[in-house]
Amino acid sequence: MTERHPKDKPALMVFSDDWGRHPSSCQHLIRRLLPTHRTWWVNTIGMRRPRLDGMTFSRGWEKVRHWFRPPKDTTHLPANLKVLHPRMWPYFSRPHDRRFNRLLLTEQLLPVIESCRSPVVAVTTVPVVADLVGRLPVERWVYYCVDDFSEWPGLDEASIESMEEKLVRRADVLISVSEALQDRLAHLGRASHLLTHGVDLDHWKCDEPLPPPAELAHLQRPLVLFWGVVDRRMDVQFIHSLATDLDRGTIVLVGPESDPDPVLLRPKRVARLEEVPFGLLPRLAREAAVLVMPYADLPVTRAIQPLKLKEYLATGKPVVVRDLPATRAWADALDLARTADEFSAAVRYRLAEGVPDLQIEARKRLAQESWKAKARQFDEWALHLDPT
Repeated sequence: MTERHPKDKPALMVFSDDWGRHPSSCQHLIRRLLPTHRTWWVNTIGMRRPRLDGMTFSRGWEKVRHWFRPPKDTTHLPANLKVLHPRMWPYFSRPHDRRFNRLLLTEQLLPVIESCRSPVVAVTTVPVVADLVGRLPVERWVYYCVDDFSEWPGLDEASIESMEEKLVRRADVLISVSEALQDRLAHLGRASHLLTHGVDLDHWKCDEPLPPPAELAHLQRPLVLFWGVVDRRMDVQFIHSLATDLDRGTIVLVGPESDPDPVLLRPKRVARLEEVPFGLLPRLAREAAVLVMPYADLPVTRAIQPLKLKEYLATGKPVVVRDLPATRAWADALDLARTADEFSAAVRYRLAEGVPDLQIEARKRLAQESWKAKARQFDEWALHLDPT
């Protein structure tokens, strides 16, 4: 094994969503840590059960291509970052599935860790690597808990819960993004640090005199905009009530689909746009009259810390969201709705009146919520190793 220097800044091996696919909280944090921490980002297989549908085939084919022909052009990657595409078995429900995955990943990742002069800290946002704890020669395991995956539609609840319980028991540091997730980990027997999501205020300033995105040209104004994954967490009644009550305008849902309710898009005033690059979202937001989060009140949404919440607020636009634990902390900066009628009324009121001065004043505390500050706190909790 290569000689290590304990006083060196630790290198990171991060297990999470595919790098660059979505601007996740983990990617925001790691970007701020890259200048001082060499990082291997491990693109994992995901946690949904493989199904005989187009989405599974498309993602599966993409994974297989990357396994056998990893992208050669890495010039777009930040300095100090290398993305790994280890082969994985896409099942976790049976003991031999998990043993096979453990063997596959250990065989591929062990040489990477052993080649590093610095200590290595493993960070994971996904429970599927629980069986690697104690198998890879890292200095510390950090579980950065970003969701209650056991409640996500389409996942193998029993397997995910089993792997997460093991990860929670054996990880060295636990960090949760919401109080609801803190409570969940406490019920599993461990305390965790609370680190809510940050925001890059400069990114959301859109003062350039650029034309509106072409995708919006044919849509009737005003625009009521949502961006994110369009799936079963959306409250169909919220969308339908607003679509019925609007005299004019369009409700625009932007982002990838993941098995949404088929009736969600039936109203004529509802339009769908494919995923928009993160860098273009400020331009999209500038064209909106109101930004919305029409989530249903579900166990999975009561546990989330929506990344887009502070992004919405940073745009300066009116914001109307479902009344959920994670949104109540910003109740003075936006409008909360418990029912479909309240949601529709609040959106229509903000279309007419805009953002009130009190909400503008409340949003000033976003200045203390930068990703840079969040990364410093993450570093202090997770990456400071005992020099002895």
